[in-house]
Amino acid sequence: MTRYDYPGARAQRDEGPGAPVFALVRAWAAGIVVLVATEYLQATLVNDHLASEDSLETFLGRLMLIHLPNAICIALASWIAGRVHHEPYRDARFQHALATFTVPVAAQALSMSIQWQDLATEGLLMSNAVLVLGCVTGYAADRLTED
Repeated sequence: MTRYDYPGARAQRDEGPGAPVFALVRAWAAGIVVLVATEYLQATLVNDHLASEDSLETFLGRLMLIHLPNAICIALASWIAGRVHHEPYRDARFQHALATFTVPVAAQALSMSIQWQDLATEGLLMSNAVLVLGCVTGYAADRLTED
């Protein structure tokens, strides 16, 4: 008999009333850390050293230097948030999708609200396409790496 079998014993970490919310918050925290770290690396390495006025004039240049690195950052954040969201809560599809997609979608909404006046049609469409691509890739990587 374990100590959890006795009446009045403390609940295990996954049994408390706030355990599902704590699992979500932990996944979101991991996603935020990964997204901030990867976006910082992108801003310092790619944007400062590789991106120039000439290379960003063409669509292919913007795709290779802005949009694809953003998709990788979003995919990594979604994947890590999904990996941190642990059993038994990851079996609930809606809750697991909420844990996986909230950080990139919230970051996109914040970014668009800050830069709303400066957005061009191409930037709006491509940033949303990058968001969908990154989220789907991160979710698929999470599901493929399940134990």
